[in-house]
Amino acid sequence: MAWAALFCLRMNNSIVTCDSPEYREMLALRYKILREPLGLTFSENDLQREKDDIFIACSENGCIIGCCVLVHISDDAVKLRQMAVDNGWQGKNVGTKIVLFAEQYAVEHGYKTIQLHARKTAAAFYAKCGYAISGDEFLEVGIPHYYMEKRVIPNAVRNLF
Repeated sequence: MAWAALFCLRMNNSIVTCDSPEYREMLALRYKILREPLGLTFSENDLQREKDDIFIACSENGCIIGCCVLVHISDDAVKLRQMAVDNGWQGKNVGTKIVLFAEQYAVEHGYKTIQLHARKTAAAFYAKCGYAISGDEFLEVGIPHYYMEKRVIPNAVRNLF
């Protein structure tokens, strides 16, 4: 069963299921920030493929303002994808807090590496979070991306929550 950790900027945590209203709010945010500008939608297949993923959301005053999805790759690795922060909250450390929370989740569940495909425009953000580019630029959904990864070590992930 997929789940989401729902937390506010004060870092109060709770778990919600993927068929919850919060999940649907996350889908709307992901669509608005990531899909709509590219003329893309979510297909029923897209949603079925992610039913076992981990959904992390950041909310303020009951509204989801940022989110990401973690996908199990192997016993040692998880992929961070679909990172979205509402336009009005970008540049206010919401994305950093989501990444830190995702890293803490990964460490607590035995993962050693987080992988991601960063849009070229977001690569500097991930680099500031300690992710390294591995390989050449490539196109995904018609825009330039980089493969990036980071080893997450239990003592290196700060417990901010």
